[in-house]
Amino acid sequence: MTELTELTAVRLVEGYRKGEFSPVDAVRAALRRAEEIQPAVNAFVRLDEEAALAQARESAERWRRGEPAGPVDGVPVSVKDILLMKGGPTLRGSRTVSESGAWDEDAPSVARLREHGAVFLGRTTTPEFGWKGVTDSPVSGVTGNPYDPSRTAGGSSGGSAAAVALGAGPLSLGTDGGGSVRIPGSFCGIFALKPTYGRVPLYPASAFGTLAHVGPMTRDAADAALMMDVISGPDTRDWSGLGPPPGSYAEALDGGVRGLRVAYSPSLGGQVAVRPEVAAAVRRGVEGLASLGAYVEEADPDFTDPVEAFHVLWFSGAARVTQRLGPQQRELLDPGLREIVGLGERFSALDYLAAVDVRMELGRRMGRFHDTYDVLVTPTMPITAFEAGVEVPGGSGHRRWTGWTPFTYPFNMTQQPAATVPVGVDESGLPVGLQIVGARHQDALVLRTAHALYAAGVGGVAPPSL
Repeated sequence: MTELTELTAVRLVEGYRKGEFSPVDAVRAALRRAEEIQPAVNAFVRLDEEAALAQARESAERWRRGEPAGPVDGVPVSVKDILLMKGGPTLRGSRTVSESGAWDEDAPSVARLREHGAVFLGRTTTPEFGWKGVTDSPVSGVTGNPYDPSRTAGGSSGGSAAAVALGAGPLSLGTDGGGSVRIPGSFCGIFALKPTYGRVPLYPASAFGTLAHVGPMTRDAADAALMMDVISGPDTRDWSGLGPPPGSYAEALDGGVRGLRVAYSPSLGGQVAVRPEVAAAVRRGVEGLASLGAYVEEADPDFTDPVEAFHVLWFSGAARVTQRLGPQQRELLDPGLREIVGLGERFSALDYLAAVDVRMELGRRMGRFHDTYDVLVTPTMPITAFEAGVEVPGGSGHRRWTGWTPFTYPFNMTQQPAATVPVGVDESGLPVGLQIVGARHQDALVLRTAHALYAAGVGGVAPPSL
């Protein structure tokens, strides 16, 4: 049973098809693993063993008949406690959200997974309303890193990253408004993809607007492609969603990277101070792409740090999500969230539209950049995981989480697909991530590039020993 928790979703489905083991076996193992890791890392806010085993038994019967519901039938999945999932409350990490209510609707990505037979283990931790790049909240407390629980898992999808890294289900749904699947993906040594905006539909619409994406958090790029084949495509509840994807992401993985034009930007033109161990690991990953036949050139995208415009958009979103709260409820908020809500309430409509102008210009520049380069490669994070329970690393001088995430939030502003691939560890054994950014709608290319790194043994790190 322990070995089942080490298998990818692709391998689990292969095993179901061959009759090597059943979904009930895999789900029991994943639930047991989730319970084992919970005291150490606090990855889950809720596990539902009874419902998960009932779903697993239904899946096993479908496989027995040779009639699986879809490509993820029987695969254990977790869902960040931001996305609606019928049958239980979505508290969003906040004491201001009531548990009462019908809770009878799935978010689009959850609904697609359910239709294709995925088995839901439970809900993973998030900071309050997903507002920051680490995972701690008034509801669930602090989520620790799988490689060292005294360090942060990152955020805001930190619970999902920890669960996947530690074998509590190979697939998880996260959300990303400024790096929230890629930050914890990098810190926890897993793969994570922020798809092109609208490729995975979202409902209800995020208060953070079109910065907010839904994406897969997985063991590797092949699992993410499998998951994207299920969760992509239109849903009438999302007015900004894209049409059907151009083809199967899983089938498009094996094209390799020979001839691919890769821009490698180690520090965004000297704008970012990157820890030497991180820089060295990412450079080795880039050299791996070159050895596979990619044309690699050191080149920087033509933009300056858009953090001030991002803050206007992000803080305004925070103000919007808490707008209906009275004074007593606001006292229940995470103090950091309460602070940025106050800042967001001071911006005018003209301030917001000026930030949108910055965003549009950034998008134009990146569009031109991708006329020359197929993908951009950067470090995902300039650092590795720091102490848990704080928003910024001690002694860093940063005021907000955006101070240490300069490689991630710009590509939420441009709506481009961006993925993180683990490419090594630092001297403390903490994972390092390499980020692959593609032009809008080039999700398949980002996945293919990442898959090539895994296939060559360049992507991936040893699993945590916890």
